[in-house]
Amino acid sequence: MTLRLDSLVGREVWTADDRRLGRLEECRAERRGGAWVITEWKIGPAGLFERLGISARLTVGLARGGGYLARWDQLDLRNPGRPRLSCAVGELRRAQPEHL
Repeated sequence: MTLRLDSLVGREVWTADDRRLGRLEECRAERRGGAWVITEWKIGPAGLFERLGISARLTVGLARGGGYLARWDQLDLRNPGRPRLSCAVGELRRAQPEHL
């Protein structure tokens, strides 16, 4: 599947039981052959702080990020306008400050 990242960033991520989890803020990608492949998604404030940069985070006085890290296969993007988890929230990793 090929999607434009700029159409996904900032979208609200939904759980299987239709609860909002947080916004899709950042991703990690690897180059494989001639293409970039998403390996991880950051959901919530941790991803936003990474996009803004750690200095912006310190400027506003926030000590911790928060949020979730989802593998590429834990996010269902068949409807890009409404990304949905393909797993339980408990299966996601919690974002820690060292992931920022």
